[in-house]
Amino acid sequence: MLEPGQTVAVAVSGGADSVALLHVLQELAPAWNLSLRVVHLNHQLRGAESDADAAFVGDLAARLGLPCTIRQADVSRSPGNLEQAARNARLALFREIINSGAAARVATGHTGSDQAETVLFRFLRGAGTAGLSGILPVTADGLIRPLIEIDRPEIEQFLRAQGIPWREDSSNASLDFARNRIRHQLLPQLERDWNPAIRSALGHAADWAQAEEAYWNEELDRLWANGEEGLGFVSLKASALAALPLAAARRLVRRAIQRAKGNLRGVGFRHIDAVVALALAPSGRGAVQVPGLHIVRSFDWLRFGNSPPAQPYNLRPAVPGVARISAAGLEISLELIEKTETSPLRDSVYNTRMGCLDWQRLSGSLLLRNWQPGDRYQPRGSTGEQKIKTLFQKARVPAWERNHWPVLLDGSSIVWVRRFGVAAQVAADSASTVILRIREETR
Repeated sequence: MLEPGQTVAVAVSGGADSVALLHVLQELAPAWNLSLRVVHLNHQLRGAESDADAAFVGDLAARLGLPCTIRQADVSRSPGNLEQAARNARLALFREIINSGAAARVATGHTGSDQAETVLFRFLRGAGTAGLSGILPVTADGLIRPLIEIDRPEIEQFLRAQGIPWREDSSNASLDFARNRIRHQLLPQLERDWNPAIRSALGHAADWAQAEEAYWNEELDRLWANGEEGLGFVSLKASALAALPLAAARRLVRRAIQRAKGNLRGVGFRHIDAVVALALAPSGRGAVQVPGLHIVRSFDWLRFGNSPPAQPYNLRPAVPGVARISAAGLEISLELIEKTETSPLRDSVYNTRMGCLDWQRLSGSLLLRNWQPGDRYQPRGSTGEQKIKTLFQKARVPAWERNHWPVLLDGSSIVWVRRFGVAAQVAADSASTVILRIREETR
């Protein structure tokens, strides 16, 4: 959790858990050469009581000779779940403290009792092992929970023995909140009627799940090589996903959703299994909607993301010059080559990113635009005209890539199409004296 010499911001609400944490770390700090500071967020949800909590924390920090940061955040106006809004506000403050360099870690007062409540709460909501991991002792972004294996009654006993006062949050007694109903009603009933050691059992379940997740995270890093990632989207091969054991496939889908969406809020078991079923389906098309994300299958690809609307473009490219197509993430360069330089023509036969046209067979009125339904031309080497849509299907080009697919026209005739090459009637050959070389580069 900690390294010698670090600065630790201790999140103190004024309640028993965080007050005990502060005193314990204050006692241990000299042995580890730690520098402590106190941080408190007033959520302004309980009026004068919230203000009194903030004042209590400020006085406590002053008595201990520690620097103190007290902030306010009126979360009552936040939409949705009030508890989640308060948690998000705290996390935002903690990240700010760490990112600013004011502290290397933020210590919170979560206890074993919190862990038991969290695991049970998430189990009741249908969480998998990732959710059942509960509250992590150490997070990747610098949060630590030094009291996570100590139960709340033991903490209160410690404070009373030391004569250390703390504040009671009146909202902790309200049964309006699901977590309080679990704390005051469900867990005591399970303890009384089913298992006196239920809290310890739930804590062990969290430990077990954390070890499982640590293993799977390393395994998923290896499996992730089968995917592609871009700005706001993730793509996975359906065949690679279908070949995995179900446990691995579900986790890979879960990671893809998290990477594409940024979180897993609202995503449940049925969403994950619907995506797996889409990968297993014999048909190469279909779609699944999960909260905040659209997942589409086209041929052997699953795309996780919300596709932006098509952005039509019509460019008059300079020759020589470079045309940038930002929507497709491409640059198309056009270059004139004298006949004496024959190697580009020879190379173009084998290079799908390059094409060579006979400049003297062109009118010079060039237009670069995106593919449109109904477009057709005769690629070099083919026996007749073909619809570009048919070429897409043969090449298994995913549907989401087609909207911005570049097509070069000379007047009204298509003379070059990305990947499918130049038109037969204007392709450069041994008799060509000036060659228009077209190259595509991914930006």
